[in-house]
Amino acid sequence: MELLILNIKELVQTREKASAYNWVAGDRMGEVPSIKNAFLYLKSGLIESYGLMAEAPTIDCKVIDATNKLVLPTFVDSHTHLVFAASREEEFVDKIKGMSYADIAKKGGGILNSAKKLQQTSEENLYQFALKRVDEIIGFGTACVEIKSGYGLTVEDELKMLRVAKRIAKETPLTVKTTFLGAHAIPKEYTNRKDYIDLVINEMLPKVAEEKLADYIDVFCEKGFFTPEETERVILAGESFGLKGKIHANQLNISGGVQVGVKTNSLSVDHLESMGQEEIDSLLGSNTMPTLLPGAAFFLRTSYPPARQMIAAGLPVALATDYNPGSAPSGSMPFMLSLACVNMRMTPQEAINAATMNSAYAMDSLNTHGSITKGKAGSVIITKDIPSVDYIPYAFNSNSIDSVIIDGEVMNL
Repeated sequence: MELLILNIKELVQTREKASAYNWVAGDRMGEVPSIKNAFLYLKSGLIESYGLMAEAPTIDCKVIDATNKLVLPTFVDSHTHLVFAASREEEFVDKIKGMSYADIAKKGGGILNSAKKLQQTSEENLYQFALKRVDEIIGFGTACVEIKSGYGLTVEDELKMLRVAKRIAKETPLTVKTTFLGAHAIPKEYTNRKDYIDLVINEMLPKVAEEKLADYIDVFCEKGFFTPEETERVILAGESFGLKGKIHANQLNISGGVQVGVKTNSLSVDHLESMGQEEIDSLLGSNTMPTLLPGAAFFLRTSYPPARQMIAAGLPVALATDYNPGSAPSGSMPFMLSLACVNMRMTPQEAINAATMNSAYAMDSLNTHGSITKGKAGSVIITKDIPSVDYIPYAFNSNSIDSVIIDGEVMNL
C-alpha cells in the first residue's frame, strides 16, 4: 500500500532519526518542528519520505489532497484502563452530591465496584465492549495505546483482562502495550493485605509472564491502597520477570510513589496531582517519565499536576487520558491537550510534544511512534481546514480531525 499526501498546509512534528529517540524536556518542550507546504509519502505502512511540495515524488499511487489542512503524528495514549465491564455513572452522581473518592471506595464503589462487574462478565463480552472504545479513541486520533489490567483482582480475572488487551493488539489497527496492574486495590475479603500482595507476586505474576500477557507492571501507590514499600516489592518482582515498572503515583496525596519509580528505574510515574519540590528534584536526571492525566483531575475536581513548575525545572512531561469508568471516562487526547493548556498553563506546542514524543517514550514506543520520522509507523492525523495547530486545544469542543491514517491505511471514522 502506497499513499501520497500532497499540499499539506503544515506537516507538524517532523524530526530526523538522529533526534527521534529522545524525549523533549524543559524549554525544548515549546519547540515543535514543522514544514509548511509539504508532502508526506507512506509506503508499506511506514513513513517513506516527506518534505517541501517542490520535492514531492511523482508516483502512481493513492493521493490525498490536504490543501489548507495540517498533518501531525497520531497521538500516543500511554495510560488507559480501556478494558472494563461497565460504566459507573451512579458514582458520578454521588460525587456531584459531595461524596469524596475515598468515601465512595469505602461503601464498595471505585475500583472494587469495577472489579465486581468485571468478574461477572465473560471474556468475549469484555472484548466486544472494548471494541467500541477502540473505535472511539481511533476517531480521536490515537493509534498507539497502553492498556492496563487491575479490575480483575483475582488470578483468572486479571489474566482475562490482559488476554482481551492482547486480542485488541492482534485484531484491531491499534499498536498496544499491556500492563499488569494486579496491585490496583486490595479486595475486601483479604483481612491481611500481605496475603493479597503475595497472591499478586507469587500466583498472578508468574502466570502473566508464562502467557506473555504484559509488557509492564504497575502499582497504585497511594494512601489507602499500596505503600511505597509494598510498591517497590511488587515492581521488583515484576522486573524479575522482565516487566518494566509504571507506577500510579501521587494522585490523591504525596505518596512516595515518585521516589519508588526513580529508585526502580520505572519507565513512568503517572498522575502527579500532588507534587512537591522533593519529587521534582528526584525526577531530574532520572530515566523516568512524569506522565500527567488531566482528565482525572478534571473529573474528580482535584488539583492539577504542576506542569509549569516541572517544565521550568527542566523535566519532560507526557500526557495521557487515564481512560477508565470511575475517574476519567474519556479517551479523547485532543481534550487532554485542551485541559493541559487551560488548567496546567501548557502551551499547545508543549502539549503536542507531551502527547506524541514524550508519551511514546512513556510506553517505550519512540522507535515507531511520536513523530514524523522516516521509518516510523505511517500513522498520522489529517485535520480539517483549521488556521494552526494551536486551534486543536483552543477549540476544545470541536472535532478538528478530518482523517486518521494508521499504518498507511485510512480509517473509517
